[in-house]
Order: sequence, then structure tokens, then C-alpha cells
Amino acid sequence: MKTKYAKLLSGLCAVLLMASAVQAKDTPKSAAAASASAASAKTELLDINSASKKDLSGLPKIGDVRSDAIIKGRPYRGKDELLSKKIIPEDVYNGIKDLIIAKQKTTEKK
Repeated sequence: MKTKYAKLLSGLCAVLLMASAVQAKDTPKSAAAASASAASAKTELLDINSASKKDLSGLPKIGDVRSDAIIKGRPYRGKDELLSKKIIPEDVYNGIKDLIIAKQKTTEKK
């Protein structure tokens, strides 16, 4: 009877080891996919010079009033002008600075 339990226990251990090996093998793939997804999301910055009120309101701690203030203060040479022009407070800016950009209009050469 003891040998029967020993065989059962060793078989169970083997199955658990195989399952954990398979899970460990799959984990880096999902981590790489998540990293690639985060990288693509990071490149899609919201342009404060052309974003709509709705898009601006979607930013953290930016509602309708702050969206209107951002739009009224356009154009911006850099996103840090949101602070220097006192459009938003520093804590709000720190929450959105990695999500926004201030693109410049390019002039066409004739």
C-alpha cells in the first residue's frame, strides 16, 4: 500500500513539474507581447495643439474646464508651456506629461 501511494505521489509531482515548466515557458511570450503593446501605446501621444475638447477631457485630472483652458492657450511651442502659462497645476501636468506632445505646424517650402 505504501508503494502505491509513493508511486501516486511521484506521478503527481511529475505532472506538477511539467505544468510549471510549460507555464514558465509561456510567460516570457506574454510579457514580450505586453511590452510591445505598451511601446506602441507610448508612441501615440496626444497633441495639445490639435486635440479636441473630448480627447483632452479624457486625460487624467483634465475635465471640461481645463480642456477649454488648454484650447484657449494654443498654440504651444512645448508641452511644458502648460505650466509656464499657468494653464494647469504642476501635479496635473506631472500626471499627463508622458501622454501629451505639442507638435509644431510645419511650413511648406515653395
